[in-house]
Amino acid sequence: MHNHNHSNHNQRSAISLNKIFMFGIIFNLTYVVVEFIMGFLYDSVGLLSDAGHNLSDVVSLVLAMLAFRLAKTHASKKYTYGYKKVTVLVSLVNAIILIIAVIFIVVESIEKIITPQSINGVAVVWTAAVGVIINAITAWFFVREKNKDLNVKGAYLHMVADALVSVGVVVSGIIIMMTGWYMIDPIIGLIIAAVIVFSTWSLLRESLNLSIDGVPSGINYENIKQIIMSNADVKDIHHLHIWALSTTQNALTAHIVLSDMDRMETVKANIRQLLCDAGIDHATLEFESENTKCEYEHD
Repeated sequence: MHNHNHSNHNQRSAISLNKIFMFGIIFNLTYVVVEFIMGFLYDSVGLLSDAGHNLSDVVSLVLAMLAFRLAKTHASKKYTYGYKKVTVLVSLVNAIILIIAVIFIVVESIEKIITPQSINGVAVVWTAAVGVIINAITAWFFVREKNKDLNVKGAYLHMVADALVSVGVVVSGIIIMMTGWYMIDPIIGLIIAAVIVFSTWSLLRESLNLSIDGVPSGINYENIKQIIMSNADVKDIHHLHIWALSTTQNALTAHIVLSDMDRMETVKANIRQLLCDAGIDHATLEFESENTKCEYEHD
């Protein structure tokens, strides 16, 4: 009965997340269209750069929703782990999209610095202020689920960052209204680019690491080795590999040498529990006696 209720809870959570993703995509895409139009009409690089960033986030939301759905699919004879790795690829694609957006923002900002143009501060303020509200509302919808999935957390952080960026655009509009200093617009554009690079760098680094099956952040290879060796029946360990199945699941394979093969099942249960507590929930363990010569010993 408990498992049945837990399953129903997971199904309701998945349905809720799907609705949140759909709402966020439609809500933000509508705003991007309006912001692009206002940016072109009033020739504001601040609005255009913010719109470009928001458009990249719409794409990110679409990809995150796709990854979320694919990660729930069952394994097959061709894809024996299912499509869990898609979540890692999506993280990498999202990071690349953000870097491309930064290049666009920097180029536009430099052009505006070289050839400054007048801007309607009022239009900039009101358009960006709407963005603050939209991004804040979208982020709020992700708050409850953000700690359950890395892609959901990424979407949440993107929305929070966008809200802060839009605040910056509002500030530039107010300064233009009060002082007529149009140069603040491309300066804000460059600041936005710096914020995006700063917030994206860790995402890019970690997604690249996971895409080539590096040890996930938060998992220390030597610590994991010590956890396994802490069992009194374990004499040695080799062929130890740790990688990410997805942005939420880590896997491990290891060959473990035992002093007493009769205790294999007890040792296996103990090690798997310790690994699960350490953040590795998919462990494949092969046990060997001290007299066994393993061809993978030095891998």
